[in-house]
This record gives sequence, C-alpha cells and structure tokens, in this order.
Amino acid sequence: MPLVLASTRADLSALLAPRRARDERVGLVCTMGAMHEGHASLMRRTRAEIGADAPLVVSLFVNPLQFGPAEDLDRYPRTFETDRELCASEGVDVLFAPSVEEVYPGGTPQVTVDPGPLGSVLEGKTRPGHYAGVLTVVAKLFGLVRPDVTVFGEKDYQQLTLVRRMSEDLCLGVEVLGGETVREPDGLALSSRNRYLDEEQRVTATALSRALRAAQAASSDGYAAALAAAHEELGRSPGVDLDYLVIRAPDLSELAPDESAVPPRTHAGTHARALVAAKVGTTRLIDNLPLVLGAQAG
Repeated sequence: MPLVLASTRADLSALLAPRRARDERVGLVCTMGAMHEGHASLMRRTRAEIGADAPLVVSLFVNPLQFGPAEDLDRYPRTFETDRELCASEGVDVLFAPSVEEVYPGGTPQVTVDPGPLGSVLEGKTRPGHYAGVLTVVAKLFGLVRPDVTVFGEKDYQQLTLVRRMSEDLCLGVEVLGGETVREPDGLALSSRNRYLDEEQRVTATALSRALRAAQAASSDGYAAALAAAHEELGRSPGVDLDYLVIRAPDLSELAPDESAVPPRTHAGTHARALVAAKVGTTRLIDNLPLVLGAQAG
C-alpha cells in the first residue's frame, strides 16, 4: 500500500485494525524526525523481520518529555516533507505524526515509566529525567501501535538497552531488536545533531569513533589496555570536551573485577561495550562499539 499519514489515534487505529484482524505482524520504528540513512536502515531491518506485505509503521514525534530545560527542544530540526519522502521510498505503510496534544491529551502525564538504576547513569546522569521521558513515550507508542517487533539503533545503546528491558520487565510482548550504527565514510556515526557542526567541528568529531576503534584494537589485552588506548586517541584531538568514556558489560552493568582485569586469553574472551559522550563546540555527541576483552586471535 502507498504511504498513508496518520495524525490522530483514531486514524492510526482505523488503518491498523483490518491488518491486525488478518493476524499480520506489525513493525514499528520510533523516530523524532530529521531522518537520515540510519533511520532508513532501521526501516529496512524491520521490514525484513515482518515480511514484505505486513504493515510497517514509523512514528514521527518530537517528544518534549525527554528534553531537559536547558536542552534543544525548540532547536531540534523539523524536516517533515523530506521525512515523509524517505518513508515513502522505504516502503513504509503508515507514518504516524501526532501532535503533542494527541500524545499527551491531559498535558504532562501523571504516570510515567521509571527507567530504574540504568536511567541515572551515563546519559541519564548528564540528562536527568531523559530516559523516563523516552520510555514513557515509547510505552505509549507500543500501546497505540501494538507492534510485534521494533528496531532501535545501536548508536544510542543505552536507549536500546532500556527499551528492551522495559518490554521484558513489563511483559509488553514487543520484540526489541538493535540496528547497527550507520556511519559516514570517515567513521562519524550518523546523527540528526551532526548538522549543528561546522566544518572544523565535523572533522574534530571523528575523534569519537577513532577512540572506540582504538579500544577495539587493544581489547585483546584487556579492559585497562582498551580504555587507555581510547583515552590516548581522544588526547590527540583538542576540541573534544569529554563527558564519559567507559567500558561496560553488554547489558550496561559494570564489569566484575575479574572481567575488567587483564584476562587470560581465550578464544571466546569477554564481551563488552565501549561508550563515549562528548561535546564538540556546543553539540553533544554519543557513540559506542562492541568489544571482546582478552580474545585470542585465530
């Protein structure tokens, strides 16, 4: 079916009801717009999961609940026409683009989703309340769309981890999958916020992905070596105001002491995730890559 725009809950329900009646799998990609190839890759991954003829829904909603008082809600880019064109080119069935009043009809909701301990570290420490806002709107979208599967980008790995945990802990019945980060040829992770960077800052920002690749290259020598290599790479790049650079377990729990020490080299190694956040100019950027600590080559 050609792309259909839904701006209200009633529109969305009317479009999806006959598809649900035929037991078709429903896929959902949640976005705040300003779409790029990273979003397109999530749409393609979701389509592959649900099948060619099943309904694929993309939400476009700039969620005020996840922006702090000093953050860039008003500045966040709105590019509705190009977003709609991208969705149409990727075979999206329904673009759900509601107003704030449609999503929060009573104003700021009195009941929100508590992200738990993981919501107050890393991004959550710097942006208090951010993940409560994210999880609240995602839970509302899950309730409105009732998807079988959704794909979130790995670029915001903490968000992906929390949405997956919410779906499991609250028995929401949505399969939450991760989509690999899409990068520019020089390694910079695609982000809607990259457009805020000037030419010089754009070059400086590639230090984040270089630091993560340095951690990967040194990861066979263990946690300390990987972290030191990443810090050394960042140290070569003035203009990067580092917030955090950490190595965590894949579920973002802290590594046990025996896991973060120099491990005996085994073929399997210890799976981990390196995560970085920094400001370049006034633009805050995040990135991450998987690591295998102490793995033996061959």
